[in-house]
Amino acid sequence: MAFRYVRDEDIKREYKDGICEVPMLPGNFKGHVHTKVYLKAGTTYYPEKTYTDKTVIYIFGAGKGYVATNDACYSIEELSFFVADLDNGKYAIHAATDMEFMHLVVDMNEYDLKIYGECHYKLPYFRSLHQCPQYVQNCKGPTTENWMILAGRNVGRVSLGVCHAIGQEGVDEGTIEKGHTGVHQWNYCLGDSDFVLTVEGNEPITCKGGDWSFIPAGLDHSMIPSAPGKELFYVWFEQYTRKTDPVQFIEPTEEELNDY
Repeated sequence: MAFRYVRDEDIKREYKDGICEVPMLPGNFKGHVHTKVYLKAGTTYYPEKTYTDKTVIYIFGAGKGYVATNDACYSIEELSFFVADLDNGKYAIHAATDMEFMHLVVDMNEYDLKIYGECHYKLPYFRSLHQCPQYVQNCKGPTTENWMILAGRNVGRVSLGVCHAIGQEGVDEGTIEKGHTGVHQWNYCLGDSDFVLTVEGNEPITCKGGDWSFIPAGLDHSMIPSAPGKELFYVWFEQYTRKTDPVQFIEPTEEELNDY
């Protein structure tokens, strides 16, 4: 596996009935399907499929609208997140303004389904950013803010969080992290982002809002605002490398790490 990156500005938008769906890094990771969706204002999006054995996550990165289920309506006014139910429950996403979001579908193995059956967040699960708890991590800058959106062991071996910072003179805001063999990581850049992503063995890349990247487990990486006053804003999405015990700090076996 290698570091991979998609620039939002390079994505060709082709709309049909106000909807544009673009596969992101197709074939990048077994058991994962990641799709960028763009909706024109006034459009309603109905998922092609619902599942009883897959984790389905939506990350609403830009625009306003709502998610409607049979029992509730969830307003999207800021960065927001929706995890679909595993009972084939129907839902729809309506765009009040032009919208952009990520649609993530992840296979659940027998272990995922076992721990889900034992204990999990009540689904469907919807949260806007500021409904989520903040956390502190020693690889982040002194004024960098972090939110935990979806902790592991709730809907399989995946987890989700947010990092935000504004560049400061003489201070490394953002993230400077040693490679973690416990998880593979994807990143969805947001807002007015203008930050430098450096991944071990690769040339630095300047990230902007809407960009999508993949950092395989084990590679050192950093994400730093490109200059004082510049914004760093991204969602991290992680897949645990262990097949039967999703604990980040337990090293995966060689077979687990290679047979992703």
